[in-house]
Formats: sequence, C-alpha cells, structure tokens
Amino acid sequence: MIKVGFIFGAAIYGIVWFLTLFMVLPFGVVSQSESGEVVPGSDGGAPSQPRIGRKLLVTTLVSSVLYAGIYWLLTSGALANADIPFLPDFRSGK
Repeated sequence: MIKVGFIFGAAIYGIVWFLTLFMVLPFGVVSQSESGEVVPGSDGGAPSQPRIGRKLLVTTLVSSVLYAGIYWLLTSGALANADIPFLPDFRSGK
C-alpha cells in the first residue's frame, strides 16, 4: 500500500492528463485543404475547426477516470502480492 500525498497525486494526474491530451488531440481533425476553406497565409494542413475546448473537456474526463484507477491500484494494496522483480517490496508498508 502506497501513501499518495497531494504533490505526488498532482504529479501523477498531470502526467496522465498530458498523455491523454496528446492521444485526444488528433481525433476528428479536418484540415483546411480537406474542407476546401484554406485561410490565406495559413498552411493547408492546419485544422479548420480545432475544437480545443471540447478536447480539453474530454481529456479531463478521461484522465480523471484513469487517475482514479491508478489511485486505487496504488492505495488498495493490490500491488502488495505482485511478485514483480523490479518493484520494491510494498508489504513492508514503508
């Protein structure tokens, strides 16, 4: 069982959030050249409607669920009986 403090939890959540953001960003992207509306002075491969707010909301929701699973895994003691050679011994409680 691992004690998850505020700083440790915030760091884990930040890592999960950014990884999720990078996975969510390409979903539903339509380039300006695909939509046929290229803005003068911009690249044709730039997104026509990025929908950043929607992607940030989806990222927050998905990363919250993933973090809850990671938090449970760390605090429940589920790793205590795992015999994985490179993990520390969690049974000692230190």
